[in-house]
Amino acid sequence: MTALNDPVLADCSAATLLADCSAALAAARDLRDRAQTSLAARLAPNGKLDNDGLERAQFAAHGLAWLATQVEALAQMLEWARRLDGGGRFGELEQLILLAAYGEYLAQLDGGIPMSQCEIVRPDDLDIDGLQPLPVIAKLKRDGGGTGTRRRIAELIADGQHFGDPGFDDETLPLVRDQFRRFADQEVAPYAHGWHLADQLIPLSVVEHMAELGVFGLTIPEEYGGLGMGKLAMCVVTEELSRAYIGVGSLGTRSEIAAELIRLGGTEEQKRHYLPKLASGEILPTAVFTEPDTGSDLGSLRTRAVRQGDHYLVTGNKTWITHAARSDLMTLLTRTDPDSKDWRGLSMLLAEKPRGSDENPFPAEGMSGGEIKVLGYRGMKEYELGFDGFKLPAGQLLGGVEGQGFKQLMATFESARVQTAARAVGVAQSAMECGLAYAHERKQFGKELFAFPRVFGKLAWMAVETMVARQLTYFAAREKDSDRRCDIEAGMAKLLAARVAWSNADNALQIHGGNGYAEEYPVSRILCDARILNIFEGAAEIQAQVIARGLLTPRN
Repeated sequence: MTALNDPVLADCSAATLLADCSAALAAARDLRDRAQTSLAARLAPNGKLDNDGLERAQFAAHGLAWLATQVEALAQMLEWARRLDGGGRFGELEQLILLAAYGEYLAQLDGGIPMSQCEIVRPDDLDIDGLQPLPVIAKLKRDGGGTGTRRRIAELIADGQHFGDPGFDDETLPLVRDQFRRFADQEVAPYAHGWHLADQLIPLSVVEHMAELGVFGLTIPEEYGGLGMGKLAMCVVTEELSRAYIGVGSLGTRSEIAAELIRLGGTEEQKRHYLPKLASGEILPTAVFTEPDTGSDLGSLRTRAVRQGDHYLVTGNKTWITHAARSDLMTLLTRTDPDSKDWRGLSMLLAEKPRGSDENPFPAEGMSGGEIKVLGYRGMKEYELGFDGFKLPAGQLLGGVEGQGFKQLMATFESARVQTAARAVGVAQSAMECGLAYAHERKQFGKELFAFPRVFGKLAWMAVETMVARQLTYFAAREKDSDRRCDIEAGMAKLLAARVAWSNADNALQIHGGNGYAEEYPVSRILCDARILNIFEGAAEIQAQVIARGLLTPRN
């Protein structure tokens, strides 16, 4: 492809840009390898990880996770660019996005990566020097991080119609995206803020239309009534739905988790009974795992299920249970071995219950519950649940064998985290579009807000980093679709995408100024919705821990 006329790229053809990024990626991988070797020497000198040492060196270990995540993000951006270039679609905007991503992330790898608002990890923290002082790295930092690059990106996204080619190499995915974008724009986006302000459940008519479109059976095999599509298609659908409202994008999460549990761990009878009903939306599931005092420490779970003849009696408390009142099926993690003290005594139960109403949200005998009022993520509501002799048939034990619950749950985490990363990308996209629209609408000092460098610069970077998060998420989905282990990749996608969603929402609200703090403006909802993404499906610290352990322990 010939050189473009814009001053930012005037002296750089697409081929040169790709070659420069390839050289810089090699240096970034060298930095990651040196960090990994340094920490492994401290924490796993004999190939076996020192868990106490890992906890003491948690800042450095999590810093390695973030460093490796950003290096992988750069790798996936380069792969994205190569796919586009090979198809003749590597246009000016896409080239600038690649340039800006490399410029900023190389600077962070060298100077400090923000793990949170108050935690910056630097090469010194990992006992290594920074990036190799190569001319190509200095060039990419200078050109990619410059105001001119962001200005031109802002000009190219100014109409709000095009934010860069997503790089699909499957001709069906654009059709899927367009179908769900139309649904989201027509039936969700105009009403989402009203649902949020009223703190009401997403209307059943919307849920039913989603079922008709196949949302709940997207990845369920065709032989069990689903569409049999892959995780990449799931990401595309989830992103579009979450762009309109995270609550709608998250409706599919419940079915994805339940279906994955049953598909991977259920008996054939359980699969044939439940999967078609999940796929059609006939039954709505909820995941009942978390307890008040355990959080991410599921091995300490206390809710008990005692076998008495042909049934179980469940006693205990659960919290942060999404969509619990309106659900028909609970995937309920319990302790079936009363003598166990860790994950080995846990079992998963498929607990049916009657759907609740506003007057009586939990009509099942032996079960009670109350709503947890939350800042955002309101469309399905959150609940605390209590079980006191809740009875269900013994045949509802997932897989028919006790003690498999924790393993069964772990087998679903990759898919759940990929799906959550896609939700985050959708929220990030929504925040960017919301900020862009307001920047055009609002006039200050005789001109649009969009005309000011610190406004258009924010929006340009939102477009860049949203694409970075998208490509990392799609990469994790492709790995899952290829039946490759992807706990590290899924963790990376979720870790980065959640940060991008929060950053975009925060910057979009800043562009709104005081109006952004008013409930009437949708950006106030987007900010609240974005904040949960760093917490559920494994908090950012848990994701970093998973990634660090994976990097420091040989993979099988």
